[in-house]
Amino acid sequence: MRFLFPSDYFNPKKADAAYLEQVACVQSAGFATSLISLESLGTNSSKIIPLPEVGSKVVYRGWMLSPTDYESLVSVIQSTGANILTSQTDYLATHYIPNWYPLIVDLTPETKFYSVDDDLENELTKLEWNGFFIKDYVKSLKTSVGSVINQPSEIKTVIAEMQKFRGNIEGGICVRQIEDFLPETEKRYFVIYGQPFAASPNEEIPEIVEECARRIESKFFSVDVIERRDGNKRIVEIGDGQVSDLVGWTSERFTQCWVELH
Repeated sequence: MRFLFPSDYFNPKKADAAYLEQVACVQSAGFATSLISLESLGTNSSKIIPLPEVGSKVVYRGWMLSPTDYESLVSVIQSTGANILTSQTDYLATHYIPNWYPLIVDLTPETKFYSVDDDLENELTKLEWNGFFIKDYVKSLKTSVGSVINQPSEIKTVIAEMQKFRGNIEGGICVRQIEDFLPETEKRYFVIYGQPFAASPNEEIPEIVEECARRIESKFFSVDVIERRDGNKRIVEIGDGQVSDLVGWTSERFTQCWVELH
């Protein structure tokens, strides 16, 4: 098993500063590591340093990638004779909400999907919801007006701000129904080869995470769970594990999960 991290923009032989701790931890545990310049993806100059062994399995740990860039990443890895743990199909299966939502529709807030060109104000009015959480297929707007609105007429402002601050809208528009969540209860779990892990080795895995592990076939993904005011646990997000931050986790605990599986 080899972990592949993004390299520093100015020094391709050094890992991006955001991942230095993870690099050190997985190396200390005996895993091999390599680097790749994400800026070079899709060009003939894209290469992995050092090269992985032929037939080895590579796990990417880095920034989110567009479908095109992820396809390029897969191609570069395969050109070395190595194999990536997560195919492009599997990457998008947990990276894009329309792909994972149908699998856990009963475990997560109701969600509707639209094109950015749809009459969104009219569509939201027809829903007759008390509130709306707006995001594209991957991310929500965490700056400016934010992602939560109460009136359908506010959708135009959110979309405009998403385009302004995000640069583009990936995939399309997702509108999620607001539920009475307790924000301080949100926790991230990782599922690796079907086995769920918590940030603390002593924490009991919630049944809702176990259920996600049974329903979603990806080899490596994250599950964000939150508690509703009525005591029920709900899934607020599924993500590809390769590009999921260690929210609430230490690099040591993250590495330990992989050690336990090998």
